[in-house]
Amino acid sequence: MKLKQADIGKIRKAMEKALDTKRYEHTLGVAYTASCLAMCYDENVRNAELAGLLHDCAKCIPNEKKIKICEKHNILINEIEYKNPFLLHAKVGSFLAMEMYGVRDKDVINAILNHTTGRPGMTTLEKIIYIADYIEPNRKQAPNLAEIRKLAFQDLDKALLRILEDTLCYLGSLNNDIDPMTKKTYEYYKENSKGKI
Repeated sequence: MKLKQADIGKIRKAMEKALDTKRYEHTLGVAYTASCLAMCYDENVRNAELAGLLHDCAKCIPNEKKIKICEKHNILINEIEYKNPFLLHAKVGSFLAMEMYGVRDKDVINAILNHTTGRPGMTTLEKIIYIADYIEPNRKQAPNLAEIRKLAFQDLDKALLRILEDTLCYLGSLNNDIDPMTKKTYEYYKENSKGKI
């Protein structure tokens, strides 16, 4: 399926086929949560829903195929991504959003691209997708979830910082590889929050 322009109804059906049941339910949760956050923060609701629907569009692609797609289309793979190719779903997903699903909006593409690590200087939509991925209703196991869900509708930056902090603590406790961009994002928002929190 290749769309000339992003059609939310067709994309929703395509995601139902491309993702396993649990991932599809999560995707709908992210799309709905992102739409609600967009309403709260006066952001484009359609773009939030679109980015939410497509944020994990490459999640169920086998790891070897993710690497091949990146290599074929000159998408950079860092050392941690080579060791943990499941992390490539954001990069591959942003590529597929453009190539297969007809997304042309740069902010939507970037929201998909940065939904796992974040980045310094995120747009409101990027923050919304990052946060919606963490707080959507199907998410059960995450530290401080109830508190962060409430915070997300009060202050996006504070919610973002809490999620980054909790993510780094959690990954550190498991001795898992941490993408350097997650650390950079945390340090950026930590520095920006001084005097605000």
